[in-house]
Amino acid sequence: MKLFNNFNFDRLKNSLTKTRDNILTKINETLSGKVKIDEVTLEQLEETLISSDIGASVSEAIIEKARKLLVNEKDRSVDNIKELIKNELLSILRMGLQQKDKEEFSFSNKPYVILIIGINGSGKTTSIGKLAHNFKKSGNNVIIASADTFRAAANDQLQIWADRVGVPIVKVNTKDPSAVVYEALSIAKKDNYDVVLIDTAGRLHTQKNLMVELNKIKNVIKKFDDGAPNETLLVLDGNSGQNALQQVKEFEKYTDITGLIITKLDGTTKGGVVFQIVTDKKIPVKYIGVGENVEDLQDFEPSQYVEAIFNT
Repeated sequence: MKLFNNFNFDRLKNSLTKTRDNILTKINETLSGKVKIDEVTLEQLEETLISSDIGASVSEAIIEKARKLLVNEKDRSVDNIKELIKNELLSILRMGLQQKDKEEFSFSNKPYVILIIGINGSGKTTSIGKLAHNFKKSGNNVIIASADTFRAAANDQLQIWADRVGVPIVKVNTKDPSAVVYEALSIAKKDNYDVVLIDTAGRLHTQKNLMVELNKIKNVIKKFDDGAPNETLLVLDGNSGQNALQQVKEFEKYTDITGLIITKLDGTTKGGVVFQIVTDKKIPVKYIGVGENVEDLQDFEPSQYVEAIFNT
């Protein structure tokens, strides 16, 4: 049984309109007028997939599989090749989810600690607010640690979201984010909270000193529970395209990322980058942002994500 029950296919499909236009429209244009698929068409199709932000490695693998299947395939129709692409993209996402099932939450050793990381502007603060809403709606007691002590505006924004969804927030008059985390975990232990969501500074992945601060936070968390944080979720802006992959690589140098939150998919043509990130990094996408409302952080459903791209 899923912890959250907030999936809405129509909302997802609407949010992926620009991505669908970028991927499916280009595929249709490449295959338009073709009676059957030949080598020239496959090469054109590979270029199309690459230009749709799916990435070179993923596109190459798809086309290579298409070549092998079509050797003995009598049906070389356009519909057949589109179905092959669709199935391969779905297989990629399912492989990523095998790393760790997002449904496996255990509150046997409370609190369940989730560390949220990501650069400024990625949608991190909004995602924390929406996650808090989802956990609370599921019947859990949630508390937020406002550990982005480098920006006063970050605390203010998080306070607005905490008030909006009705969960407490811990803020400490200090520039030391570790002190905020310590205070929040102390309260969570004392008052028997189920979930602690820890905000961190919008760390530019090129700023090593800020990344080192992240390690200090993790050390404080482990003083309370050596197995925590239970999750470390990296928030990525869906608009960032190939730069999102670079962010994953840099953050991985300093922490183990257990899952991804992809935001702002409702306003981007670059939703295809999800396939490249999952392929290259083998990190599951846990949640996706499909709008600005509090309900618009959805569970990531691989089959439905692919279906929303190919469903006209």
